[in-house]
Amino acid sequence: QVQLVESGGGLVQPGGSLRLSCAASGSIFSIYAMGWYRQAPGKQRELVAVIISGGSTNYADSVKDRFTISRDNAKNTVYLQMNSLKPGDTAVYYCKVVVRGSGSLEPYWGQGTQVTVSS
Repeated sequence: QVQLVESGGGLVQPGGSLRLSCAASGSIFSIYAMGWYRQAPGKQRELVAVIISGGSTNYADSVKDRFTISRDNAKNTVYLQMNSLKPGDTAVYYCKVVVRGSGSLEPYWGQGTQVTVSS
């Protein structure tokens, strides 16, 4: 099993910044990908950013040039630096880690952390 612990959410004013962290622990042989998703009230969960083993990244158009995803392989931790936050970024942010299992890729989700952007 793999456990994910998220931190860093909170309340911030428009234009402010937050940094989310997600640490993975447990039966991890190799991590294929780490990413962040978000879900606003009444909306579907959507991809925010993902980083694949090897370092390639992908971002939602709505967060490009404002958010940066990074990972610390030694700590099995993924970060999301969020700058120039807007009210539209308000959502519960979920960490997702995809682990290489025995011949398969296994996804794990964090419990979610609330990000609220409001004046």
